[in-house]
Amino acid sequence: MDIINKNSIDRRRAIIMEELNNNGQVDVNSLTEQLGVSPVTIRNDLTHLERNHLLIKARGGAFKTEQAGTDFTLLEKEKHHLSEKKRIGRAAAALIEYMDTIILDSGTTTMEIVKNMKHLSDVNVITNALNIADELSSYKNINVIIPGGLLRRNSHSLVGAAAEETFKSYFCDKLFLAVDGLSIEHGLSTPSAEEAHLNRVMISISKEVIVVTDSSKFNKRSLAYITEISTVDKIITDSGISPELVRKLEDLNIEIIII
Repeated sequence: MDIINKNSIDRRRAIIMEELNNNGQVDVNSLTEQLGVSPVTIRNDLTHLERNHLLIKARGGAFKTEQAGTDFTLLEKEKHHLSEKKRIGRAAAALIEYMDTIILDSGTTTMEIVKNMKHLSDVNVITNALNIADELSSYKNINVIIPGGLLRRNSHSLVGAAAEETFKSYFCDKLFLAVDGLSIEHGLSTPSAEEAHLNRVMISISKEVIVVTDSSKFNKRSLAYITEISTVDKIITDSGISPELVRKLEDLNIEIIII
């Protein structure tokens, strides 16, 4: 490769990284038009940059690496956006009604829901999160159902075939689902493929799907795809969500509850 061509390639990839850092994501069509090269060339550039751990390729484009959804432990997650999670937890708990059967997904935001459930009675809770089940064990008027499965230590959750079969044995009124990534284009996502598969089973048995997440998770994509955004009925989040995203989500008949 001659020096001129190499400089041209390096300059083009530098522009791609600049766009990525400014916007958090890039798409092939826009880069093709901006840089005056073919889509194949742009895809090759994105592949090269991904191999160097500078981005994460997605369908039609790429995301910044920090947007890929690191599989943090619960202890690490508890340090982030705690005040928002507490308010989301209170708002979500207010939606739980007498005689409801609900699913609480694993996560620090769903734990905040639990902390606001002590006054409830005759509610059935199905959860694969051991820390949530432990917290609920002292709530005398709430029935707790725990599936079997393999333990994921990072999330203190049970996953796998045994957990999935247990969930399939029930009907659920409301699922409170925590996610690590949410976007119009890429739907809901999480760092763990096992968690994502179990989340899909939870969705399949639930009358209402309620996503509980702080606004830092919007327009991001994690490693494992859960489901398309249109599956969601409600999203409870904080005021950091952009008006444009609110409008797009409401156009999909999703109710947005901003705390």
